[in-house]
Amino acid sequence: MEHAHVLGQYDNAIYAQYHKIMAWLGTWPADMNALLECSMKIGQMNFKVMSILDAGETTKYGHPTPTQVNVKATEGKCILISGHDLKDLYNLLEQTEGTGVNVYTHGEMLPAHGYPELRKFKHLIGNYGSGWQNQQVEFARFPGPIVMTSNCIIDPTVGAYDDRIWTRSIVGWPGVNHLEGEDFSPVIAQAQQMAGFPYSEIPHLITVGFGRQTLLGAADTLIYLVSREKLRHIFLVGGCDGARGERNYFTDFATSVPDDCLILTLACGKYRFNKLDFGDIEGLPRLVDAGQCNDAYSAIIPAVTPAEKLGC
Repeated sequence: MEHAHVLGQYDNAIYAQYHKIMAWLGTWPADMNALLECSMKIGQMNFKVMSILDAGETTKYGHPTPTQVNVKATEGKCILISGHDLKDLYNLLEQTEGTGVNVYTHGEMLPAHGYPELRKFKHLIGNYGSGWQNQQVEFARFPGPIVMTSNCIIDPTVGAYDDRIWTRSIVGWPGVNHLEGEDFSPVIAQAQQMAGFPYSEIPHLITVGFGRQTLLGAADTLIYLVSREKLRHIFLVGGCDGARGERNYFTDFATSVPDDCLILTLACGKYRFNKLDFGDIEGLPRLVDAGQCNDAYSAIIPAVTPAEKLGC
């Protein structure tokens, strides 16, 4: 809700329902049926919250469309931005335009590249790193300041980058610089003082930006492929993964999915396999990146349309 508020989206009915549910839970209810009914109501409320967040993001920045993103370094000074807050990213891009400082997304910010009003900034140069669980290693290696716009921050002293990580809004860490407003000039000044990447690596492109409108537009193609038995299943891989390298469930699952099936991804678990090539089914990519956890609305709505047409 906080991210929706930042983008000017409010719904008093949601707030009333939220407080009503919290008040009821405060009575310590024990009836399983009543608790299950409440859980279903919470799910419906979450869906409404996602809908106003989607409205805020698409109204401000346009509907995401498939976009190729470089996941390798480009020579030059740089800032890394992580989290879910697209408005913070937009402000940072505006303020860094013309400064010679490139901006990289990280983690939950990867879907930003799909939004037309964000990718119009040519210095939104690519995505660096992977999921939140690897930040202590990846942030330590990044040759510029880091901005955290929401959750998923872990102890920055471990990698000794606590002097160049900045927090915003609801996120913070003891002893770390916190930006109270929307002025990123201290971060930009720090980036200009640092070395940045000394050379450009060979590009490696991945595709993101399969938002609600794009997926809805592909509904007829999906129905055609299903009716011709060329598409058998669509698997949704959501959720996050842990830090241990041996936790390969998401990778093993994705690579074992048959060639006549699609993989739809949400959240940071996709970083276990989103740099692999899964090919396509008659031009339709087998790996479809629909965004992060807060983009769940974009995955649910398009799934309903073909399901209804197929009588599921």
